[in-house]
Amino acid sequence: MTILVDDTTTQIARRIRLEREVRGWSQGDLAERADVAKASISKIEREEMSPTAALLVRIAAAFDLTLAGLLIRAEGGQERVTRAVDQPLWHDPATGYRRRQLYARAEHPVELVEVTMPAGQSVTLPAASYARIRQVLWVREGHLVITEGAQRHDLAPGDCLGFGPPADTIFANESALPCTYVVALARS
Repeated sequence: MTILVDDTTTQIARRIRLEREVRGWSQGDLAERADVAKASISKIEREEMSPTAALLVRIAAAFDLTLAGLLIRAEGGQERVTRAVDQPLWHDPATGYRRRQLYARAEHPVELVEVTMPAGQSVTLPAASYARIRQVLWVREGHLVITEGAQRHDLAPGDCLGFGPPADTIFANESALPCTYVVALARS
């Protein structure tokens, strides 16, 4: 099993720098497009900071990529079969949110992700991260509250949610137990 926060920090930093340089962008250009501090971009590229899920989503969106697309490019894998032991696992250093990339390929329009949200934690993702994707979420264990803009969805085990138009979205586990859910994403 790959732990991205431990094993591929260097690969993520190099990939972000490469994606930025290929586009001819300065760190300031990327910071402006991702709506993050230029200092954060600099620290990530120098491997002085492990980016959070929300920060990586903003950076990926600035590159017109999904989070999975950015991570796949960082890892360089292109096999069609993703063995369980090879599915990248990433931990958000701010919340403990754990994200397992079940399936994603640069040439395939569908991605499959499993997330475990610790009790009492939440992650807010900006509308820009949903601009070119459609997604469906399925709660496997626990309870999850999704707030899309002003609309709140309380989800229990087995519940599914098809996301609406792009909006700032909060994924919150308001319970005392972890929540595990699966997200299917399709690039549009």
